[in-house]
Amino acid sequence: MAAAVNHNRQDAQNSVAVTPSDTTDLSFVTTALYIGVAGDVTIIDPMGNTTLYKGVPVGILPVSAARVKATGTTATNIVAIW
Repeated sequence: MAAAVNHNRQDAQNSVAVTPSDTTDLSFVTTALYIGVAGDVTIIDPMGNTTLYKGVPVGILPVSAARVKATGTTATNIVAIW
């Protein structure tokens, strides 16, 4: 039996380590964040909404983020993917 194919998948073209900041936006909008050490992640999305993701495990967090806030973010080793 053939494996299912996700035709909507788009591979990341870029990635960069993130330093969370309460005042500085990223220079791009992410398609996801890689979380290297589990914890909470607070983001501001492209529409300006602030969201706290509690207890994010190590792995990919599929979220559009314009900023990763320092306040409320306890996860570390975060990499932006876009």
